[in-house]
Amino acid sequence: MPEDTIAPKRLSRRTFLLGGGAGFALLAGGGATWALDRFVIDHVAVDDVASYEAAQDVQSVDTSGANGTFTDTSYSSQFCTIDISTVVTGSGDSTVTYYVADVVLTDATVLRSAFADNEFGTNIVEDTSVIAKDNAAVFAINGDYYGFRDTGIVIRNGVVYRDAGARDGLAFYRDGSVKVYDETATTADALVAAGVWNTLSFGPAIVEAGAVVDGITDVEVDTNVGNHSIQGDQPRTAIGVIDANHLVFVVVDGRSEGYSEGVSLPELAAIFTGLGCVTAYNIDGGGSSTMYFHGGLVNDPLGKGQERGTSDILYIGG
Repeated sequence: MPEDTIAPKRLSRRTFLLGGGAGFALLAGGGATWALDRFVIDHVAVDDVASYEAAQDVQSVDTSGANGTFTDTSYSSQFCTIDISTVVTGSGDSTVTYYVADVVLTDATVLRSAFADNEFGTNIVEDTSVIAKDNAAVFAINGDYYGFRDTGIVIRNGVVYRDAGARDGLAFYRDGSVKVYDETATTADALVAAGVWNTLSFGPAIVEAGAVVDGITDVEVDTNVGNHSIQGDQPRTAIGVIDANHLVFVVVDGRSEGYSEGVSLPELAAIFTGLGCVTAYNIDGGGSSTMYFHGGLVNDPLGKGQERGTSDILYIGG
């Protein structure tokens, strides 16, 4: 596996996120060297993802000649349709603002993944919009921030990058179906053989069989520095499934008084059931929550008009 070739690289922009709170305490103590290595220093396993994937000769739809048509809130080509809407609920400090991208694909492989700096490893970050532009994306959202952990199955664009099952993941199949699955009960190679095109490893699943999942108010994702809890009203990014090749991407802004306070996981789940989704899955949120369309940001991350770097995106090219 490529993971075996990891070697230290440069200091990541993640350094700035470790300047306060638990991260500062850890760096100031006896675990400083470990913390720098684990959470700050880039470790590159594949230094040219584009070439690596091309060498695998994985078949997918080429959207480079899409000749699509844009409006301010939509895109249409022979490969997909994208319709983006803005929803504002509540008022005052209880205002919530979120963005919905309704996406219909002609082929599941139109939805692709890309990594920051065209590299696979840990602690490698770029802004969602930068990764999107580097890959000629017409639409993108932040991914699962795979690079902040060394567990989880990572399959991207039909290629296996990591096989370390740890939690419930989300699998996108070539036939257009999308399923929540137990990473610990299978392998990355078995998933690819079964037709999996992309995976995400974050969670939790918040909607299954069209209903809100019980117990999501008690879920924590990992126990890494700065990532202990995903509860409370937060900025969110999540993906819903209406039918085969019919997806819904939702980004909720938050932590911005009077503009958007964010939502809890049950509130996020309710958004997806209201959209008619049979499945929905939470991915990396907080300051990472970003939606990109036609060359610019759709949402306003943290109400500051600027992005926080992430390790990966899901996108549609044109």
